[in-house]
Amino acid sequence: MRTIAIIPARYGSSRFQGKPLADLCGKPMVWWVYNQVSQSKKIDAVYVATDHAAIQQACTELHIPCLMTSPANRTSTERIHEAAQSLPADIYLCINGDEPLIDPNIVEQVIPNRKEGFFAANLMTKIHSPVEVVDETNIKVVTDEADNALFLSRSPIPHPKASVHFDYYKHLGVLAYSMEALRFFAETPKGALEKIEDINELRFVEHGRKLRMIEVDAHTLSVDTPKDLDYVRGVLQEKLERGEIKL
Repeated sequence: MRTIAIIPARYGSSRFQGKPLADLCGKPMVWWVYNQVSQSKKIDAVYVATDHAAIQQACTELHIPCLMTSPANRTSTERIHEAAQSLPADIYLCINGDEPLIDPNIVEQVIPNRKEGFFAANLMTKIHSPVEVVDETNIKVVTDEADNALFLSRSPIPHPKASVHFDYYKHLGVLAYSMEALRFFAETPKGALEKIEDINELRFVEHGRKLRMIEVDAHTLSVDTPKDLDYVRGVLQEKLERGEIKL
């Protein structure tokens, strides 16, 4: 089963313009994501899919395989779908370009054991900080007994009315799709809930398609703001000083 990882890297962002090129200890953020994912032996190839010449140039200089995709793509999933047209594979992984701390062993857990027709899956992890629970950039998720997504929201869900004996979970920017799932996403219009929450994955849930949520123990942070960037830069600097990672 051939598995390809694609890192969508959009230049424009309402919260953080040019985020994939943000400097982290001398390297752009997209390099850190590529470097982490490339360590996996279960992934056959890793590409960056971008909409901007500056990101393409940075990838070329750093010897990162890069595909130019349309700026008309409004979601990372649409960008993955476009890139996948020229990259034959059984499973396409989407690793968001703002996950520089992502562990390759964590990424591998979203890969299915066998080839399937329609397959869409997303990693999730337990939230340990109250700040993360109320932060709208962290997408919270609730699942059914089979670990399929029931709903995803930027609000804290579920609400602790009758019990406080539960854990909050957030989705990680690591997903896996078959081509059938990518095609379904690209051909299906946004539903009302996706428009309200601005969460791509709701397109599957709203239209009755299963989105598997796979729990992992992950200690990562997606970079959504300059404040997040400062935190991640500090973490990476400590790892460099301890010799845990190298440039």
